Amino acid sequence: MSDWVSEGQPAPSFSLKADDGSTIALKNLRGKPVVLYFYPKDDTPGCTKEACAFRDRKHEMEELGAIVLGVSPDDEASHTAFRDKYALNFRLLADRDHAVAEKYGAWREKNMYGKKSMGVQRSTFLIDREGTVAKVWKRVQVEGHDEQVLDALRSLNS
Repeated sequence: MSDWVSEGQPAPSFSLKADDGSTIALKNLRGKPVVLYFYPKDDTPGCTKEACAFRDRKHEMEELGAIVLGVSPDDEASHTAFRDKYALNFRLLADRDHAVAEKYGAWREKNMYGKKSMGVQRSTFLIDREGTVAKVWKRVQVEGHDEQVLDALRSLNS
């Protein structure tokens, strides 16, 4: 279990397969803010609500120059089905071995009903145009999170 990446640190680099078969490398996104959000599992209630909120606000985020990327340990086929089922309009990245989640600190010990296990902690990282982590949300509550991200993007652009 790694420490959380902190605001002001360079965003850890990654290259992951996306739901559309492409490979997304963070270094190729320089010059645009990146909303990188980690979620536990495709097509589960909280993750679906979060993805749909980002889907519904993507246009506003794009107007602020941002790219939205969702990351979970699910494979590309699962991501494709999730994307198609909910008409998601941003890429979902497959972090099968959770190496990227570990780099960002999002791979954590979880305790559900007294049972401990390792998994993705719902979290979001706003990466600025230069590749620096501008904002971190460590334990995201889905309700209203899209607005928090938009507010942070607006601050980044002002």
